[in-house]
Amino acid sequence: MPEVVWFAAGLLVLVAATVALARAAGVGLGWSPLWSLSRAALQLTVVALLLRGILTVEWTVVAFLVLMAATASWTASGRLQELWHGRRAAVAGVVCGATVSLVLIFALGLVDFGVRYLVATAGIIIGNAMSAATLSGRNFLRATRLRRDEIEGWLALGATPATAHLEIGREAVREALLPNLDQTRSAGLVTLPGAFVGALFGGASPAEAAQFQLVVLGGIALCMTTCGIIVTRILGRTPYVSVVEHA
Repeated sequence: MPEVVWFAAGLLVLVAATVALARAAGVGLGWSPLWSLSRAALQLTVVALLLRGILTVEWTVVAFLVLMAATASWTASGRLQELWHGRRAAVAGVVCGATVSLVLIFALGLVDFGVRYLVATAGIIIGNAMSAATLSGRNFLRATRLRRDEIEGWLALGATPATAHLEIGREAVREALLPNLDQTRSAGLVTLPGAFVGALFGGASPAEAAQFQLVVLGGIALCMTTCGIIVTRILGRTPYVSVVEHA
């Protein structure tokens, strides 16, 4: 029990430092770091309890994967609700991006098709699909507001909405992928990615951990690219021109 209390106290110190620093710098995060970590703690506790049953009753893994995909889709769709068909785009992007990546990973035999590996890999892939949907969608929204005149010019020349928004969508996807590509490029030199560290803690050899991490990085790149393209292509069909926000 003392270890649990000490652990909780340590987490609170980290969160308090984050909140204090953000407030001092005027970043405007408020208490979001505290609420986010509290929610994560609750969710991870529930997941840990669920996984005890899932790892012993294999068929329940399907329900758990559906739950993860639904939660990721719901979260991303909330971020894109300002956009035309934003919710639909987010759901389609997350589901398709994660599905394509996971199917290829296991069909190619890059990871053993076991419940433990499926849950671990799916969790990472689905989480990054959610990030890709949010980032590409928000980048798309920001760019359409900044380049409103360009879009109107295309439409005035008779272009379809999809054509008028095509380059904006491409740039939105590129910007969404840059952080992941930078992380992939610097893996092992600047950072030790989570999947690599997790595999080591799980008892895998350094070579096995590196192999798993490479599969994860490749899968993430595929799922994020697929998701970003789907999201921006759906959003690009909008018949409306984004309204410019005034300060």
